[in-house]
Amino acid sequence: MLDDGWTAEVIRVATDGTRNASSFLYTKAKRAAQAMGYIKVITYTLPEESGASLRAVAWTRLGVAGGGSWHRASRPRLDHTPMQEKILWEALC
Repeated sequence: MLDDGWTAEVIRVATDGTRNASSFLYTKAKRAAQAMGYIKVITYTLPEESGASLRAVAWTRLGVAGGGSWHRASRPRLDHTPMQEKILWEALC
């Protein structure tokens, strides 16, 4: 529903534990999206994650989003990711 052609999504940020690396990567993702013409960037965190790296670079917590399985009888899938509700974050470009 958020795939409107103007919204980029950060699927995952992974680091080696270097201090502030996640915040750095979120900033770079936002700049890259802006350079490609997007007007906002979104990402999700799990409820047990603090979101500190997103708050540090001025992303806005929008609230709880989705959750659940993608499996349907008409289109069977194996679930490999957490299926609980997630926290939606946004940064405007």
